[in-house]
Order: sequence, then structure tokens, then C-alpha cells
Amino acid sequence: MSGFGRRLGPAVPVAPAARVDRFEIFFDLVFVFSFFIITRATARDITGGALLHALLVLAVLWWSWVIHSVVAARIRLGEGFVPVLMTVGMAALFTFALSLPQAFQDVRGAAGPIVAAASYIVVRAVHVLLYLHSVRDSSNERRQLMRFAPELVGSTLLLLAAALIPPALHGSAAAPLVRDGLWALVVLLQYGTGQLARGWTGELASAEHWTERYDLILIIALGESVISVGVGSNLIGQPPTAVAVGAAVCGIFFTAALWWAHYDMIGPAARIALHAAEDGPRVTMARDAYAYCYLPMIAGIILFALGAEDIVGDITNPQVSAVAPAHGPAVALLFGGVILYLCGNMLFQLRTLRTLSWTRVGTVGLLAVCIPLAQRLPALGALALLTAICVGMVAAEVIIFEDGRRALRGLILEERASHEAHEAAYRARWHEPNDPDEGE
Repeated sequence: MSGFGRRLGPAVPVAPAARVDRFEIFFDLVFVFSFFIITRATARDITGGALLHALLVLAVLWWSWVIHSVVAARIRLGEGFVPVLMTVGMAALFTFALSLPQAFQDVRGAAGPIVAAASYIVVRAVHVLLYLHSVRDSSNERRQLMRFAPELVGSTLLLLAAALIPPALHGSAAAPLVRDGLWALVVLLQYGTGQLARGWTGELASAEHWTERYDLILIIALGESVISVGVGSNLIGQPPTAVAVGAAVCGIFFTAALWWAHYDMIGPAARIALHAAEDGPRVTMARDAYAYCYLPMIAGIILFALGAEDIVGDITNPQVSAVAPAHGPAVALLFGGVILYLCGNMLFQLRTLRTLSWTRVGTVGLLAVCIPLAQRLPALGALALLTAICVGMVAAEVIIFEDGRRALRGLILEERASHEAHEAAYRARWHEPNDPDEGE
């Protein structure tokens, strides 16, 4: 380690009861900026191709998040020399996000695809260096890391090919197909490798840290969707009319209902289930439930943000009649995004808790059935219908699952009180006199 590295201190391993540190949240904000960019770029022209590109980019981006969470499960990202290296990764990630709107441009000589590929390589290189450092004393875990070498090399080569080959075919009808096909191969290679490479995280020392990392990124993504709707629909620039206020209230209510759907019972119960699992079962549960099932939830958030932005834009536009139905694919995106979010959450529940709530299944079916009806309603009516269904699901679950919910919340509060009492007892030592005779 260099003299500068010695001054900063060594990397610190993650302890069994570790929590997320502040630097990790700082990194998350840069990461979620990419979600915002994806939403903004897609909202310019919502077509089938644009949605496909958004989902491909999101899948590749999410895989880098998964690898990042694997590294963060081994070493504390906010300690020692690690924040310096992570800042390099953050800069590369920020550059990657800025290049995303041009990543699928057909213009010859466009810099976006090259910048996206190069910055992605830097992000992955930072993760590899940190992971290699964390397993430097374990030959077995270094061998496990080699299982991901084909994915790392293949992903970077395919992204470079997607940046270089289509411009060479400029003017050919095959160019977009080649580019999209190469990005799809990247996604298949990454997620297929994750399934085939058993023991991919080594040992998961802190289940608390792992669950908190993913819970935080989902909360930030939900918050970003609110910002995206407010900014993209120009809600801020409109006078606070009755319809504008109604749209804003509906947007907050149905987003809060989606937050409640995960964080009231399913998320906390899954956290306990991951704590209870050990060794291999814990690692595979962490992979399947969090790394994989969270992806459709994030994708659903982006889709319903696109639909909500379009609908709220119509509601607040004085040139659009208040009784006119929402135009284009707005309703399908809004309802479909919520359906995808709930389906991802049901897969998460099934994998962690081995249960499936009939209220969620019924809600998904009701949302699907109501899409044709919502497309005929005024824009505010469609948004209000979605809000009523989501809030109704939450209210029904609070009543129907009252006993189970009370028992779970009691267990969580008991655990939290015990943890806080332990922390308070430890900190009480700071007030004890150093001199044993001082208190006499």
C-alpha cells in the first residue's frame, strides 16, 4: 500500500451485525440518478423500441449494482482507502448515466455508445479491484471469483462491440438489430452467470447489511419516481389548480401504497428469514430474492413513473380538456408498471417466505381488468382509479392480516428496543468517570 493509502487506513471487513454506512447512501444517490436519466430519455418518445432500450440499459445497470452490493457485503465502503477508489467508480457511473440517452443512437461517430462502454468498464474494474483485495488471503474465494471472469470479459467485449459495430453498418437495416442483440446478449450472459456460479458472494457475513442496502435503493427509486413525475409533467410550473392538486395527491397516495406493500410486512419478514438462513441457503436466497426479484420492481417503478408523468402532464395542461381520456400508452404504462412492481414483490415474497398473498394476486388481476376502463376515463379519473385500487389493497391487508401483522410488528419493535438498549448501555460508558475516586 502506498504512503497515501497508509494515511487513509486499510480496508475494513464487514462485521456480522454491520449496517449501511453514509458513504454507501452517497453512492446510491449517484446510482439512482441513472434511473432518472433512463426515465427522462424514454419519456421523450415513448415507443416499443425506446421501452426495450430502457429495459436493456436498466438490466445492465442493475447488474453493476448487484456486483457493487456483493463488494459492499465484504468490505466497508466508507472506511480506509476504499472511498477514494469508490469515488473513481462514482465518477465513471455518473458518466455512464449521462451517456445513456445516446447509447442507442444510430448516428455514425456518436460518442455516447463508446463513453457508455468505457465508463462501464471502469465501474466494473473498481469492483473487481476491491473484491480481489477483500479475498486476497483466501485462495478458495479467489477461485470463486474466477467463475465470473467470463462474464466480466464477455460483458465488456459485447458492450464495446455494440458501440463499434453498428456505426460500421450505418445505413443498414441490420445495424439496430445487431446493437440490440448485443445488449441482449450482455443481459443473458450476466444473469445466466449469476445463476450458474454457485457460492457467488462467498459468505454473506451481515444479512442486515444486505437487506438494508436493497431496501434503501428501492426507497430512493420510489422517491425518484415522484421527482420524475413532478419535473417531467411540469407540475411545478403550473398554478395549484384543483385538478393539479388532485393529481399530486393521487400520485403521492399510490406511491405510498406501493411503499407500504413492501415495507410494512413483506420486507421486514424477509429480513428475518434471511437472518434465519445460514451458509449456502442464505447466499442463494440473497441472490434470488434481492438481486433478481428487485429488478422487476425497479423496472415497474420506471414504467409507472413514465405513465404517471404523461397523465399528470395532460391533467395540468390547460390546452387539454379535463374530460379527455389520457392519450397514447400512458394508462397502459401506469397500470402495467404497478402490475410489474407487484409481481416482482410477489416473487420476492414467494422466494423468501414461501407464501403468496391472495390479496396481491387479486389486485394484479383487478388492475389488468381495469386497464380498458381506465383508458376511457378522464386522465384524473384513471389516476384516481389506480390510487383507489392500491390504497384499497393496503387497507384490506391491514384488516385481513391484522393478527399476523401485529405479531410481526411486535417482534420487530422488540428487536429494535433490545438493539437500542444495547447501544445506550455501550454509550453510557462514555459518561463514566475515568478516575475511580472522582465520583466520591
